[in-house]
Amino acid sequence: MNEQGWIKTTCAYCGVGCGVEAKPNRNGLLDIRGDKSHPANFGKLCTKGIALGDTVSHEGRLLEPKLRHASRQLETLNWDNATSLVAEKFRRTIEEHGPNSVAFYVSGQLLTEDYYVANKLIKGFMGTANIDSNSRLCMASSVVGHKRAFGMDTVPVCYEDLEQTDVVILTGSNLAWCHPVLFQRLRIAKQNNPNLIVVVIDPRKTASCDIADLHLPINSGSDVALFNGLLKHLASNHALDANFIENHTQGFDQALASAEQNAKHLCQITGINADTLSHFYQLFARTEKVLTIYSQGVNQSSSGSDKVNSILNCHLASGKIGKAGSGPFSITGQPNAMGGREVGALANTLAAHMEFDNNEEINALSRFWDAPSLATQPGLKAIDMFDAMEQGKIKAVWIMATNPAVSLPNTDKVISALKKCDFVVVSDCIEETDTTRLADLLLPAQGWSEKSGTVTNSERRISRQRRLLPSPGLSKPDWWIISQVAQKMGFVSAFNYRHEGEIFREHAKLTALNNHNGQSRDLCLTGLSEITDLQYSQMEPQQWPVLVLQTKITHQRLFSDGRFYTDNGKARFVSVEYQAPQSTTSNQSQWLLNTGRIRDHWHTMTRTGLSERLADHTTEPCLSMNPHSAQIIGLETGDIVEVSNDNGTILARIELDLNMEDHQLFLPIHWSARHAKNAKPCRLIAEYVDPISGQPEFKHTPVNLCKWVFKNEALFMSTHDLDLSRFDYWVKQKTTHGYLYRIATTQNSMKFTSQLLKFLNHTDNKILSYSSQNKNAQHVRYASLNIHQIHDVFIVQPRIENKHVEWLLSLFEPRSLIEFEANFLHTI
Repeated sequence: MNEQGWIKTTCAYCGVGCGVEAKPNRNGLLDIRGDKSHPANFGKLCTKGIALGDTVSHEGRLLEPKLRHASRQLETLNWDNATSLVAEKFRRTIEEHGPNSVAFYVSGQLLTEDYYVANKLIKGFMGTANIDSNSRLCMASSVVGHKRAFGMDTVPVCYEDLEQTDVVILTGSNLAWCHPVLFQRLRIAKQNNPNLIVVVIDPRKTASCDIADLHLPINSGSDVALFNGLLKHLASNHALDANFIENHTQGFDQALASAEQNAKHLCQITGINADTLSHFYQLFARTEKVLTIYSQGVNQSSSGSDKVNSILNCHLASGKIGKAGSGPFSITGQPNAMGGREVGALANTLAAHMEFDNNEEINALSRFWDAPSLATQPGLKAIDMFDAMEQGKIKAVWIMATNPAVSLPNTDKVISALKKCDFVVVSDCIEETDTTRLADLLLPAQGWSEKSGTVTNSERRISRQRRLLPSPGLSKPDWWIISQVAQKMGFVSAFNYRHEGEIFREHAKLTALNNHNGQSRDLCLTGLSEITDLQYSQMEPQQWPVLVLQTKITHQRLFSDGRFYTDNGKARFVSVEYQAPQSTTSNQSQWLLNTGRIRDHWHTMTRTGLSERLADHTTEPCLSMNPHSAQIIGLETGDIVEVSNDNGTILARIELDLNMEDHQLFLPIHWSARHAKNAKPCRLIAEYVDPISGQPEFKHTPVNLCKWVFKNEALFMSTHDLDLSRFDYWVKQKTTHGYLYRIATTQNSMKFTSQLLKFLNHTDNKILSYSSQNKNAQHVRYASLNIHQIHDVFIVQPRIENKHVEWLLSLFEPRSLIEFEANFLHTI
C-alpha cells in the first residue's frame, strides 16, 4: 500500500494479467486505476478492468456452507461440519469404489496456491489424477503443441515483442475484444512504427481488423492447410533458415512432405484466393521479425493440437523464434490458466512441468510430498470426466470456481451427469449459478479483492493478487477449504499451511527439484523458494524462469540459445495434415455456428453481470449473421430465431452484421439461466474434441434456423428479481435503477399483460396504467410507485424498439411524482 492507500494487485479477468491499483471507498466498493509500473499494461485497463470496483458488492454472494437435502431445502452448516462431511464422503467413496471414483473440476480463476493444494490432495493423497481445469477448454491444445515441438509447455516470447516486431499475425484471436490491453499496445506500436504490418486470420471481420493491413477470411477449421501451405512456400522460395534447421531442429523433411499433401486444393480448403495467399506467404517469408499471436480460434478445435504445430513448424523452419520481435505466442484466456499449468492442475500432468511418462519424476514427486499413494497414470480430461459421471463411474466430484453447467459442450448431458452423481460439492463465491443449483453441498469461497496469492500471465510473469476488502460472511480461501478437508482425511502434516506464502514457497521449491538452474525443466523458481513472508507480501512481478529474486522488471525470451527441452536439445517438427472439423454441415439448409466472447462480458457473467456499465454494452445474446443470409430465410434485425440441432434448441435475437460471411453465425457464450431463458450456446455444441489435448470444438457447430414468431414483447423494469420461467423468452440486464427484463411471448396482449401484472408491487403503492389501440395492436403500460420510489414499470408492445427502452429509462431520472405521471402518459 502506498501513502494514498492504493494497493497493488492484478485484474480478475483475462490472461494479459494487468496490474491494478485499488483503494476501498466510502460506498464499500473500490476505486480502480491501472498500475503504471506493471509491465503487462503500464497503467492501461480495458472496460472490464476499469469496472472491477462495481463488482465487489455482496449481491448474490454465497456467505455460509449449505447442505441441500433430498427435499431441495438448504441447511446452513458451520465450517467444521461442512469440511468433515466432504472428507467423510470422499474417504468412503474411495474405500468403496476406488480412487478413480472421485474427481475435482477446477478453474483458471483459482490462484496458484489454491491450484497447488487441490492438485497435491487429489493426485498425491487421494491417489487419482482425476483433476481437470476449465482451462482444458481454452489452451490444452497449445500445451500439446508446445510439448511436441519444444519438449515442454513453454511460451517463448514476451509482450515487449509487440513493440519490436515488423509483422504481427493474429490468427484465431480477436485481440481487440478478448485481450484489449494487448490490442492497445499493438495499436500504439503501429502508430509509432508505420511500417509494422498487422495480419488478421479469422472467418469474421472482427474489431481486431480495425488496425489490420490484411484480413484472411479463412474457412473455419482450415488453419492446418493454411500454415502447411506457408511451410511449403518457405521451402520453395529459399526462405528457410537452413542453419537453424540443421543445428537446432529435427524432423523437417517429414513435416514438409506432410505439408505438401493439400497444396493443390489450398484455395478451396481455406476459402482464400490465390493472390491473398501469395501476399501473406511472401510477407512472412521476407520479413525478419514475425510474431504470430493465436488463441481460441486455433485451440478450440478437433484438430487444435495440429493447428498449433503447423504454426510452430513455420517459425522453426524460418528461424523466427528466440529472437526479439519473433515467435509463436499463445495468449491464454483466464487470469491464471498459466498458473494451473505450472502446478499440474490438469489430468495429464503431474506438477511443476513434471510428467507421468517419466518414472524418475513420479518417484521424486512422491518423495517430495511424502505421498506413497501418488497417482502414476493420467486421469480423465474434462469431457471424459463428465461422461464418466453420467455413466455412474465417478461418484463424488468437487467443482471449484467454475460453472460447467453453462460452459461445457452439450450442457444438457452435463446437467444430467451432475444430477446422477452421488455427491456434488461446489466451492464458489456466488450462491445462485446453473451449477450450484445442482450441488449437494455449497462452500463459500473468497472472491477477487478478498483472496490473496499469485497468478501467472501469458508471458510467464508471476504477480501478486492481494487482499483488498474483508471477506463477507463465512467465506474462506480455496486453499484453506481444501486443506481443512485434507486434514480431516488424515493428511494433517502435508496440509498444515498457515498462510498462502508457505504454499508458494513449497511450489517454488518443487519447481527446482532435480532442475538445477532450469536445465531439466523450463519452469524453475529457485530464486523464490526461500523468500521470507515479507518478501512474498511485497513481491514485484517475476517472469520465469526465476533463478534469483528479480528486483527489476525483466523481459526474458526463451530458446535464444537454440536449446530446447527435448532429449537431444533440438526442437521437433511435427508432421501434420489437414483434417476437416468433426462437426460438419450435413446439408445446404444448415448453418455454421461460431461462439466466443464479447467485449464487456466474461465467461458466465457472475461478475460482469453485476456491473451496470458493462451490461449496457451488449444487452441481449444476439445471433450475428450476414444480411444477405438473413434475407434468404426472411429474418431481420430484432427477430427472434430458434437455433437447433440434435443436442437441443435455444432462442436468440437476430443482429445483422456485414462482417459475417454467408451461412456463418456467431453467438456469445456468456448468458446462463440466471440471465436469460434458454440462451446457452454450449447446449448445441457437440462433444467433439482434439484426440490428444481433449479440447472441445467450440468454433464449428452445424445448426438449423427457424424464425420464432412472437405476438408481443415487453420491457419490465423492477427493483427486484423476477421469476419469469413461465415465459418462452426473457433476458435480464442490471441497470442503475434495478433489473431490466426484455420478454417476448406468443400470447395475445391481454393475457400477456394479465400475467405481467402479477409481478407488480401492489403493497401500499399507487398503480398507474395506460393503454391505446393502433392498427389492431394494443399498447399497454403499467407502473407501481409511491412518494419515495418507483418500484416497477412495464410496457407491452407488438415490437419493442430502442425508443421504448429510452423512454422507460427516462422515467427513472430524478423528477417529481407529477412529472413522472406526465411522462408516463406521454406518447412515445
